[in-house]
Amino acid sequence: MTFEELKALDHAHTLQTYGRFDVAIAHGKGATLWDLEGKEYIDFTSGIGVNSVGYGNEQWAWSIYEQALALGHISNLFYTQPYAKLADVLCRRAGMAAAFFGNSGAEANEGIIKLARKYSFDKYGKGRSTILTLKNSFHGRTITTLTATGQDVFHQYFYPFMEGFRYADANDLESVKAEGGKDVCAVMLELVQGEGGVLPMEPDFVRGLAELCAERDWLLLVDEVQTGIGRTGTLFAYQQYGIQPDAASFAKGIAGGLPMGGFLVNEKCRNVLGAGMHGSTFGGNPIVASAALTVLDILDEAAVEAVKEKGAYLRAGIEALDKKSIGSTRGLGLMIGIEVKEGYTNKALAAQLVQNGLLVLTAGPGLRLLPPLTITKEEMDKGLAIMAQVLE
Repeated sequence: MTFEELKALDHAHTLQTYGRFDVAIAHGKGATLWDLEGKEYIDFTSGIGVNSVGYGNEQWAWSIYEQALALGHISNLFYTQPYAKLADVLCRRAGMAAAFFGNSGAEANEGIIKLARKYSFDKYGKGRSTILTLKNSFHGRTITTLTATGQDVFHQYFYPFMEGFRYADANDLESVKAEGGKDVCAVMLELVQGEGGVLPMEPDFVRGLAELCAERDWLLLVDEVQTGIGRTGTLFAYQQYGIQPDAASFAKGIAGGLPMGGFLVNEKCRNVLGAGMHGSTFGGNPIVASAALTVLDILDEAAVEAVKEKGAYLRAGIEALDKKSIGSTRGLGLMIGIEVKEGYTNKALAAQLVQNGLLVLTAGPGLRLLPPLTITKEEMDKGLAIMAQVLE
């Protein structure tokens, strides 16, 4: 099938909800991809942070194959080894008490929203269900998580939106206090705002927020959908901020490319949701759980620590380019934002780079890089060379 044939087929029978680049990827290895015509691309996107262990990883693929032959799916009304083993590994490495598995980041965030409201209802009754989130945040595309998202651009078309959310300024504890009240049960935040532009939270703000939540018995909910599973150089970003949240959601990189999400809770919250109060038909099924176990095996402590070094190397290389179109970098680990200077647009720069063999993303007004965590120095250097050649 040619690219034009594929594009015509796609437009004939799929909802056009994605602004696609004119590229059709056929296969990949590591952090390198090839399209239908055999053109090579270096991938600085990893499927928006999903392909954490790269493409064509044989250990990952074999774990899926072997589990599919043994047991592909069974209801969560029965016990399975991959589900229990995955929960054990995650809780031990994250310092948490219990896990729930679903299928996506938005679903995971819905879960921790339910958790917070149930915790408050059990302890205080009705009337204490509002959740504070931060302006410029992004928490998902379901009606509830769109409402939780602190960006007006997402609060259109799909009326009525859910009640029970208010928005405070990021890195401003006084703003959080001003929005707080007797109706509040939790605060939810990203430690690095991803879709908002790759904006890390200030450590003093995060620690102060954790103290405020403890004082007022608000649950501290950390959205680690994009930052989690090694992306920032620790298994979860909160481990760099010196806090322990009441609950943390995750998704994207957990199963290396298969659809999976979930959340972890601390000891205080482990019994909040009982049988029948939350569930998922496909959540934590044996195939995706086996894939996730393999991802965590590959991303051991040494591999996750190396993410910090890779991120520092890539950021230094970008800033050394000294281009007119881009400026400073920001982020944690291999979650990198790049300033786009006045007179240029992130969409135009991204299109140029993709056309010339480097896949990148946009976020806010800048560029965003989320390479596979297993990317090699050689692949990073190839990507930097394309940036040097293409950007003004």
